[in-house]
Amino acid sequence: MIDPKTLQKATRRGWARCVVVVFFSLILISGTNGLKAAESARPSDPLPQDTGAAGLRLMLKRLSTTARLLHTTAHPDDEDGGMMTLESRGQGDTVELLTLNRGEGGQNKVGSNLFDVLGVLRTLELTASDRYYGAEQRFTRVADFGFSKNPDETFQKWNGHDVALGDMVRVIRTFRPDVLVSRFQGTDRDGHGNHQASGIVSREAFRAAADAKRFPEQIAEGLLPWQAQKFYFDNVCPFRSSECAPENYTVKLSTGERDPDLGMTYIQFAMEGLRHQLSQGAGGWSVDAGPHYAFYRLVDSVLPPTAGKDGHEQDFFDGIDTSLPGLAGRLGADEGKVPWLRGGLVEIADNIKDATRRSEKEPSAALGPLFLARNKLETLISRIEHSELEVDQQSDILQRLREKRDQAAHAINLALGVSLEASVVAHPGAKGSLAGEQEALTAVSPGQDFTVAVTIRNRSKRTILIDDAGLSNHEFTIQHIERPLKNAVDLGKDGTVKFAVRVSKEAVSTRPYWHRSNPETEGVNRVDDERFATLPFPPPPLRAWLKYHLHRDTEVSVFGAQVRGAAGPAGEISTTVMVPFAEGGGQERKRDVAVVPAFSVSLEPGTQIIPVENGKSSRVTVRVSCNVSGHAAGVLRLNAPSGWRVEPSSVAVGLKHRADTQDFQFEVLPRELREGRFELSAALESEGANYTEGYSLVTREDLASVYYYQPAVQRVSVVDVKVPTDLRIGYVMGAGDDIPTVLRQVGLDVAMVPAEKLASEDLGKYQTIVLGIRAYDTQKDVVANNRKLLEFVSAGGTLVVQYEADVGNFNGGSFAPYPVTLGRGRVSVEEAPVEMLAPQERVFHFPNEITHRDFDGWVQERGLYFMEKWDDKYTALLASHDPGEDSLKGGLLMAKYGKGVYIYTGYAFFRQLPPGVPGAVRLYVNLLAAGR
Repeated sequence: MIDPKTLQKATRRGWARCVVVVFFSLILISGTNGLKAAESARPSDPLPQDTGAAGLRLMLKRLSTTARLLHTTAHPDDEDGGMMTLESRGQGDTVELLTLNRGEGGQNKVGSNLFDVLGVLRTLELTASDRYYGAEQRFTRVADFGFSKNPDETFQKWNGHDVALGDMVRVIRTFRPDVLVSRFQGTDRDGHGNHQASGIVSREAFRAAADAKRFPEQIAEGLLPWQAQKFYFDNVCPFRSSECAPENYTVKLSTGERDPDLGMTYIQFAMEGLRHQLSQGAGGWSVDAGPHYAFYRLVDSVLPPTAGKDGHEQDFFDGIDTSLPGLAGRLGADEGKVPWLRGGLVEIADNIKDATRRSEKEPSAALGPLFLARNKLETLISRIEHSELEVDQQSDILQRLREKRDQAAHAINLALGVSLEASVVAHPGAKGSLAGEQEALTAVSPGQDFTVAVTIRNRSKRTILIDDAGLSNHEFTIQHIERPLKNAVDLGKDGTVKFAVRVSKEAVSTRPYWHRSNPETEGVNRVDDERFATLPFPPPPLRAWLKYHLHRDTEVSVFGAQVRGAAGPAGEISTTVMVPFAEGGGQERKRDVAVVPAFSVSLEPGTQIIPVENGKSSRVTVRVSCNVSGHAAGVLRLNAPSGWRVEPSSVAVGLKHRADTQDFQFEVLPRELREGRFELSAALESEGANYTEGYSLVTREDLASVYYYQPAVQRVSVVDVKVPTDLRIGYVMGAGDDIPTVLRQVGLDVAMVPAEKLASEDLGKYQTIVLGIRAYDTQKDVVANNRKLLEFVSAGGTLVVQYEADVGNFNGGSFAPYPVTLGRGRVSVEEAPVEMLAPQERVFHFPNEITHRDFDGWVQERGLYFMEKWDDKYTALLASHDPGEDSLKGGLLMAKYGKGVYIYTGYAFFRQLPPGVPGAVRLYVNLLAAGR
């Protein structure tokens, strides 16, 4: 049995592989083994628990309470999913999760993608988890820059603590929670410096959000101060404890309670969501049924004492009136300005109770009281908007009543058995239409025509009449609408309305609204569109809506009386427009329709290392893909630094079909080869427009999708590195890294050795074998063939083992030739001084002379998972430490074993080599040549 708190902090285990399918650089992350969650609902479909009778019961819970809870954390996977699921699905509270950053500086367990594309993937993973938690998601601008040991370094990287604090205050002022719940305390107990920073700003934001003098620019924008009532924090119990000393907590929540609509406990259902976070290694995590608890301590409050004599509360909302009529009480003496409000809220609450009671026998029996509740909510909203209440008083009540109105509308659709689908289909008469190509591409471009079919599915016992339908959009022009007639949709039937759509020429691409110009050095994202600030992604660009009413002969029951309207009660429903496509096996899937530029332009690879010694010229590949039908033509140019020569100077591009991709070769001749950083960029000119970006579809079978954009730039690092001419290297990939590409660029002979072929591979043809990062953690065939690898060393080979994260697995496996104990020691400050402990060793002199300058310019961190203990037969080569800590000497060990050399390195070469950090490249080459 795994305790839920353990799972929140557990060392992450990676096991999946990354599959990259090139189509507009499509990034398809595989690895859904053990993912029950993926089997229950496609990303484009609601969870079964949110549909039908179960969905109606949940919505009726939500309608019965005005409680709002904001949960704050540092990274994806830090969240207490069990607590949120209990509050949202068990109690009906409105829950929002604020995660400071997107985990872009972490370790990827499903591939080699790092930095911002990893942040995009983890945002998709977290929003998939949120569906299970029943929570909305928000982020701040700060980025995960890698592991940090203290909040001081974190705030320094985040340009001070006001960046994260200001965004958190913005979310509080927008969401207006009753209760703020922090995952972390802001102390050393939290571990990671990002965790500590999260706790610090959460506690400060509780009061700062209510102070109009703090972040006054938000007030000028129209946001109003907001004081949450209570502030709690987590992490109050010993690690891995399922019990807690009574004096340590205020609230004890039973997340191990079984919910009949979920079919499992709250923590188990939350775990189904968490398992989508495969890049965190969560795919195999599970929780047994049985008692589980979440413990929280009340830290700050603006209420009179709410705890009992034992110092405990029953719930976060003790002392807060979260009933609908309780909204009137929030006005205090000003309730007299709206004397009709409390009575109206009492009536609505009674309607919801009646709907709940009636729905127990038959969901559709709830329709009458639900229609009444929704109509009364509309009336109250209108009256409050025109009341004498002050703006700040109106704001909170209107926000909550509008939320209840929308929930009532959704409950009506659930009770009625009505659903809406909107899909892109072929445009009539269009040659090379989208329908014939959408399997290959699920996006549209400026100027393109397509058709949207909006279909209402009626599974009710009543006839539905369509009143009107439309598309809500930002980037599209509706050229022609096949307006619906007053057509009837009978039980079990579908009604469809079609729209002809053209993407406007000025349409903005569907893309993340944030970016970093240099993810390797910047700790704060730049927000490109403030409209979407704090959202996971911009909302889908195209939504469909439909208004209907029940046939006038349809009766609904209200408080036992039969009511028949002249035109029947009315409803409204909306949905995102999707693009269907077929997977490899023919199974249909859907993605949100997205707008992308007509061309994608990218340089392959995005970084290149040119050795000074033999790099007189370099070949650069520019990949162009087109997203327009018919012949697409343009002129492609590669731009180089001043004095560099490019051949040819330009090439003509002609792509005949949409989804065509072609590579174009350029020869780059530097004016002079000196060590330094340079940049090449490509631009395609077509019909007066310049295209200077490439885009990748980041997705996975169990996730939604988003296009990730990068400038058509290749960062070139010219490195003064010498390489042995007779060294053949076999590289066994672990969790995934880009080191082999760099080694080939500097002129080394590298062959990929699949882990599953280790047993049959003739290792004797290699001088050096390299195990990719976390190879023992992620590749069972490496474990199974470890004896063969050590025999390779004994016979005269060199084995380089890169860092392993599963400490228990490595130490229990005795994979090294002599005793070692792997630890969790790391040096997170990339500028930390490095000492050469054995400067006389040949590894520091051949083929490159290594000096202290070779440790300049490292990115993100020095290293991680250093050895704690080792046998005397090992030589410790380097020592380093973070400020104020003891020196760590177990980051680079070397030992003679038989005729060969065994090396373990925890230094983060997987982060240093792809961007071409010169000293790291030289030292890594020396390690590969250690046995020569």
